[in-house]
Amino acid sequence: MLARRLQGIPPTIFSEMSALAVRTGSVNLGQGFPDVDGPPTVITRAVEALGSGHNQYAPGIGVPALREAIARHQARHYRIDLDPDRQVCVTTGCTEGVAAALLGLVDEGDEVVVLEPYYDSYAAMIQVAGGVRRPVTLRSPDFRLDVDELRAAMGPRTRFILLNSPHNPTGTVLDRDELQTVADLAIEHNLVVITDEVYEHLVFDAHEHVPLATLPGMFERTLTLSSAGKSYSFTGWKVGWASGPAELVSAVLAAKQWLTFTSGAPLQPAIAHALDDEPDFPAELAADLQKRRDLLCSGLADVGLDVRVPEGTYFALADVSHLGWEDGLSFCLALPERAGVVAIPTQGFHDTDAGRHLVRWAFCKEASVIEDGLRRLGDARLRA
Repeated sequence: MLARRLQGIPPTIFSEMSALAVRTGSVNLGQGFPDVDGPPTVITRAVEALGSGHNQYAPGIGVPALREAIARHQARHYRIDLDPDRQVCVTTGCTEGVAAALLGLVDEGDEVVVLEPYYDSYAAMIQVAGGVRRPVTLRSPDFRLDVDELRAAMGPRTRFILLNSPHNPTGTVLDRDELQTVADLAIEHNLVVITDEVYEHLVFDAHEHVPLATLPGMFERTLTLSSAGKSYSFTGWKVGWASGPAELVSAVLAAKQWLTFTSGAPLQPAIAHALDDEPDFPAELAADLQKRRDLLCSGLADVGLDVRVPEGTYFALADVSHLGWEDGLSFCLALPERAGVVAIPTQGFHDTDAGRHLVRWAFCKEASVIEDGLRRLGDARLRA
């Protein structure tokens, strides 16, 4: 009975592996949700909103206070000036932002270039929208953007690039040269770029997140998506946004009105408070995550895994090909019984075989949880 537009799209691996973690009592180093909530003042503001009449439909485009706070955020961090009434739209998390952007912009047969591995909702929603996916692979071990592959992906029916940086699951933060290549090709081929920047503040060491919209000639052709879930550790609130030229934002709103129509009314003033009054929290979170990244990556290396230290996000990839497993999925399905740990195989995020033996590990957990997981891995037989 499944509609053709959904046929061939498997259930999201995140639900499967998180359910496996609960069922087996395993340490969940798979799905990317933090163990600790964000700033208490933001929770207090949500409670205040619940008690002061913010419980009915919010405007479909989002409450003015949040749209204005998003505009201030973009101006403060990136010097991007936005009209909050025309160039900002609140979404139910970035996942809905991606869905609404693709449904609102992509016509049947339009080609959408994506970086591979990709977040699984990209592939699903491109298919639902009737688009054609054109992957460009970030290849192990360094996971950098190959300029020649990107150029080769462009064809006469290419209309969009769906770009994610900082990149999940590789942890790559595209540098200015890579972004300039994207910009040059977008301008040359008259493309619209949809950017998923949910990890914008979670970058490490000397790396820098540069929004594509800030490059010359790109604001007018870039739809920027982000959310508070990752930067403020409120993943369950599902409050995100789209910003950019009014005609692109209006396309998102045109689709969103038939998806959720509106998003959690009492949570929107709270996220406005987070953006305006807790501006230092994301940087503090990133500094703490860097320590947990180092803890996880050194521990995975100690148990014999070939791990790549990420530049951003809160995920690290490890190659398990040397352990003798058929693929990463078979490794991850055996891991709860062998070690009492859950991780995420990434082959479902690829069209090619490049991710067959890559496994994603999350370090947004408390240090004690990471240490427990590493102890379990160290005591287990990881070879097939």
